[in-house]
Amino acid sequence: MEATRFMPLILGLIIFSFLVTSIFVVPFINLLYKYKLTRRKEAPKNGKVPLFDKLHDIKAGTPVGGGVLLITIVCVLFAILFPISSKMGVFIQTAYKLREELFVIFFTFISFGVLGGVDDLIKTFGRPTRGVLGLAFGMTRKQKFIVQWILGFVIGYLIYRNLGVHILHIPLFGKLLDLGFWYVPFAAFVIVSFTNAFNITDGLDGLSCGLLMICLIVFIVIAGSMLDTPLSMFIALWLGALIAYLYFNVYPARLFLGDGGALAFGAMLAVIGLLTGKIIAVVVIGGIFVIEIASSAIQIIGRKLFKRGVFPLAPIHHTFLAIGWEEPKIVMRAWLAGVIFAIFGLWLTTI
Repeated sequence: MEATRFMPLILGLIIFSFLVTSIFVVPFINLLYKYKLTRRKEAPKNGKVPLFDKLHDIKAGTPVGGGVLLITIVCVLFAILFPISSKMGVFIQTAYKLREELFVIFFTFISFGVLGGVDDLIKTFGRPTRGVLGLAFGMTRKQKFIVQWILGFVIGYLIYRNLGVHILHIPLFGKLLDLGFWYVPFAAFVIVSFTNAFNITDGLDGLSCGLLMICLIVFIVIAGSMLDTPLSMFIALWLGALIAYLYFNVYPARLFLGDGGALAFGAMLAVIGLLTGKIIAVVVIGGIFVIEIASSAIQIIGRKLFKRGVFPLAPIHHTFLAIGWEEPKIVMRAWLAGVIFAIFGLWLTTI
């Protein structure tokens, strides 16, 4: 199927997924309120209130779990529509073996979603512990980090062994690096990095998912040009659901993604880059995510070396919030920067 003939299907899936998600999102928000699945206040009851809590505890009481809804809708719609599409004469073209590619996509999406969902439940109903910057909720960073690496290595091995991917393309220089089995730890590193980068960026209303929306629009073009039907359909369904969710997530948010969505979305963005062979480009396309996690890394290094942070607060969007920028202003400017990064990254995929 030519790309021009393939595009009506993709656009139709985006619209359909948007409509379905729009129907379910309000009842889902009411369900979260009913079962008290809402954000908790993190400031300690006694003593000095950390700056982070001063800025964010006004969001307490907002429902958390939008990611679970989106993951469920995307998976169910794909399971229904993909077989129907093939029976209606849509030519299914893949870059890899169909079964193995679908397994990698949905194993990534669901496994990281489950990890984040468990963390959300512990955050909501578990007992907090005292952390470095106030109260800490949910699983410890070490616990999440270990599981993320395990999943990252499993997915990296599946891509290497079952899909036969082991080449790294470096644009501009026109170089192809054959990593061999070293592709597995490389893929795991990319997956874990983007998982945490997205999770860190998910700190202001509409910030992370607005940037993700921009990234997915670019990858619709990339996957469509590759004529990879299952990956294109998955991205289309994900994009449609994400747009509907964003209506309720922009400032002032009525629904938060939660770790269930943040971890799954970050990992899946990395896997899309790996499957399309554009992992260097995805670092540029998702440039704001990279900047966010880099700012957090710099802050940690500063505390280790100089016993104080380099920024007033990390990641970088919190610094802008701390110096007085209004939240919508930060988000809108990040989206604009994200558009430029996305255009530059898309350009890299063409050379």
